[in-house]
Amino acid sequence: MNLPDLGALYSHHVRVLAQRADEALARGGFDHLVIPSGTLHYQMFDDRDYPYAVNPNFKAWLPLTKVPNSWLVYTPGKRPKVIFHQPFDYWHVVPDAPNGWWVEHFDIEIIRTPDQALALLPADAARCAILGEPQSTLGAFAPNNPEPVLAYLDWHRAVKTPYEIALMRQAQRLGVRGHRAAEAAFRAGASEFEIHMAYCSAVGQDANELPYGNIVGLNEHAAVLHYTDLGKTAPQPLRSFLIDAGASAFGYASDITRTYATTGHDEFQALIDSVDAAQQQMCAGVRAGVDYKQLHVDAHLSLMGILKDFGVLKVSPEAALATGVSAAFFPHGLGHLIGLQVHDVAGFAASDRGGRIERPQGHPYLRLTRTLEPGMVVTIEPGVYFIDMLLDEVKQCGHGDSIDWNRVDFFRPYGGVRIEDEVMCTEADADNLTRPAFAEA
Repeated sequence: MNLPDLGALYSHHVRVLAQRADEALARGGFDHLVIPSGTLHYQMFDDRDYPYAVNPNFKAWLPLTKVPNSWLVYTPGKRPKVIFHQPFDYWHVVPDAPNGWWVEHFDIEIIRTPDQALALLPADAARCAILGEPQSTLGAFAPNNPEPVLAYLDWHRAVKTPYEIALMRQAQRLGVRGHRAAEAAFRAGASEFEIHMAYCSAVGQDANELPYGNIVGLNEHAAVLHYTDLGKTAPQPLRSFLIDAGASAFGYASDITRTYATTGHDEFQALIDSVDAAQQQMCAGVRAGVDYKQLHVDAHLSLMGILKDFGVLKVSPEAALATGVSAAFFPHGLGHLIGLQVHDVAGFAASDRGGRIERPQGHPYLRLTRTLEPGMVVTIEPGVYFIDMLLDEVKQCGHGDSIDWNRVDFFRPYGGVRIEDEVMCTEADADNLTRPAFAEA
């Protein structure tokens, strides 16, 4: 997408954010919305800083992810203001002067030191809703994160503007570029570390820019849900590969998972294909008015049906779900909201005034319990794994007879399977953001 197109979408995006801010401030009884970009965090007993992570509420307004000590100020009826920190600094790269499709929508003030922002912030800090972390405090401007304001903004952040969707599609294309390179490295016999480096090179982003740490698991490591150790030597024999990795586009994240088998491991490849086919059906179920909790429960039944077909389960999918056996093979949630953050906010919100929709009993790791609305983007990431500690719990709970342990022994060396796409809910059919990116790559 070229910049003029993105600029037009951004103009609409800023109007939507202003409308949301107007209502949020009215609900909270505040006159101004003040959002610090965040500050650097330094390691204890050292002068080294941790990788900087911009305040998500700041980058909702601005495509700026590397400008600590900056501020966004919005007052209803006025142009929003950006206080842009551009220090005199010969130790580090100084941010370029503000430029691009966003600048025409803001009054921009350049500061050289963080404390210069004080003279440019609203006169009365008590009249401000200040959204940020405690470390961003500057003088009287301490983040207060008022609940009525955050509840409203977080709730509506789940519905993406066309500008946000355009950037999320770009994050998909970048992520898929990395996934293609990672698969090629796996096929060539690379180690986990080498696969990770191939991914980063293809995406053009390093660990500080990627939205989360790459999960690159060969063989049994695919059974560790958040495996990030990155072995330097490829195991022998090389059987399977699971990669969960995304990319960033102006602060918006992608989150994609694929699983592969080496040539000759036909039965595990058949299991991958079955999970992939089921996952596409789950993606198609993303529709306005659908309860995401039900999608998650239905995913358990679908995956257990696959395991029964492959001889792993000896009981019905319904029995496996009722007894908790299914959770040993599919222990995480079906997915989550995604956007400015990988696990985006308000996944449990009952309304824009707050409240909480609890997870279904027995499903403690589900990250989304809301009813789907047009404009929401969710991940759909079913998986089946062979995790010894969870399978041992099945035996300890007296349900060992539900499982054919010889079949578990067969699949254990492969670790597991996970397939993940991002899907946008619309008024009609689901819009899968991930699959077209693979088709184009």
